[in-house]
Amino acid sequence: MSNKLVLVLNCGSSSLKFAVIDAITGDAEISGLAECFGLKDSRIKWKYNGEKHEMSLGAYTAHREAVEFIVENILGPLPELSSKILAVGHRIVHGGEKFTHSVIVDDTVIDGIEECASLAPLHNPAHLIGIRAAIASFPNLPQVTVFDTAFHQSMPERAYIYALPYKLYREHSIRRYGMHGTSHLFVSRQAAQMLDKPIEELCLISAHLGNGASVTAIKGGKSVDTSMGLTPLEGLVMGTRCGDMDPSIVYHLVHQLGYTVDEVNSMLNKQSGLLGISELTSDCRGIEEGYAEGHKGATLALEIFCYRLAKYIASYTVPLGKLDAIVFTGGIGENSDLVRRKVLENLAIFKFQVDDDRNKAARFGNGGIITADASPVAMVIPTNEEWVIAADALKLIE
Repeated sequence: MSNKLVLVLNCGSSSLKFAVIDAITGDAEISGLAECFGLKDSRIKWKYNGEKHEMSLGAYTAHREAVEFIVENILGPLPELSSKILAVGHRIVHGGEKFTHSVIVDDTVIDGIEECASLAPLHNPAHLIGIRAAIASFPNLPQVTVFDTAFHQSMPERAYIYALPYKLYREHSIRRYGMHGTSHLFVSRQAAQMLDKPIEELCLISAHLGNGASVTAIKGGKSVDTSMGLTPLEGLVMGTRCGDMDPSIVYHLVHQLGYTVDEVNSMLNKQSGLLGISELTSDCRGIEEGYAEGHKGATLALEIFCYRLAKYIASYTVPLGKLDAIVFTGGIGENSDLVRRKVLENLAIFKFQVDDDRNKAARFGNGGIITADASPVAMVIPTNEEWVIAADALKLIE
């Protein structure tokens, strides 16, 4: 094959990220985002040849219309590019135990994603809409699904079983699955290259920090533990999600304070985390601004976020046995030198020494080691989930 281009679609609950990626180099020929589905101001932004474009999608656009717009209005005028696309790759949040690796889409795969929808009700149904729209628009191209949960299927039973009646796992598949697998996989491979060591010999802790956040212990290139659980709610403090807490709080809110179950679910997922603590914003940039201005809620939110993250990182040395490097990635991990510094200061027992110049330089698309030469290694690696999806798609169709 003379070209290696893959169209990557990542359907969120009310948005669609897309890119045309060279599966060999990771270079994006086109990248963009359609967002605000279901609202009057739904819009699409994209970049091609260094030029940025933006258009309104009109009121109440959804995933199918967005895919059709991409096909007709972005790829349509570029036949020399669109004719070279070999496959469509789809990011799928939850594959349960059904999918332990990427697969080519057929009816059985679609049924399996539907069966996992209860585990990711905001995401899997949107993924299915994107798959069906892509099949309609590209009937002659293979469709490939890449699962966030697949990377974590290497976890041992002691890491993924909850201390609940075992029949809940046996009969209903209630267990820890983990998310952000494509990101953790990508940065672990990049870390091995940066450290110039075989990944099979490395013990890494990867912190994917964004509005959703998770930590993964990676031993010999495989996930051995991760912070997210059955759903993306478990684990770290996030933008609007609470992360770990006493489960009896739910009982107390419902039976003592009169909340409905739906109200509690909304609170834990959409009103907690950085937003709930700070009473200011869910955006880490706003939290850092508040911290700099002495805002009490923002300061507390930042301290809790970094403290909880450091505790998770420290605990993940248990399954690893040694620690070759901590890797920061995701929107916060890649851009917040303040968060990184605070986390590493909380890990004083490991004797990390932050190099301030390196730490500040590793932002806005730049990666690298952020610790002093004599220190244990912490590094920043910009993630590229789209490249993982494109590479997996190419590997499957070849």
